[in-house]
Amino acid sequence: MKNEYAGLLHGIDLVEVERFRDLISRRPTIINRLFCESEISYCNKSPDPSERYAVRFAAKEAIIKALGRGLWDISFKDVRIEKDPRGKPEVVLSGRALALSQCYGVERWIVSLSHTGSAAMASVIGLASQGTSAN
Repeated sequence: MKNEYAGLLHGIDLVEVERFRDLISRRPTIINRLFCESEISYCNKSPDPSERYAVRFAAKEAIIKALGRGLWDISFKDVRIEKDPRGKPEVVLSGRALALSQCYGVERWIVSLSHTGSAAMASVIGLASQGTSAN
């Protein structure tokens, strides 16, 4: 069986929910710097949105790591975690994140999110097609 993908990018991140909760309480405006309106709307539907924010932040960090960049090299708002109609998380990129992803030939991102009251984890895989490489 031939593999249609020549390579992949992988990133993983773990966030302590309580630390993120503390950050939000100390600096509530950070939410608007890190998340888009659709993400904020989704997270705020929860009685305690901290877990949802923390896991989305972990996903954003994981994607930035997969792209081989540092935390502030890409705007966090250039990486969105949305829900498809069935509720499955999906990656939506724009700006510099999209440009870097295209440079690597990534055609599809797979994201897995998991969170508890204490920890939020995200793992992402960017699938790159054959014949592409980052320059």
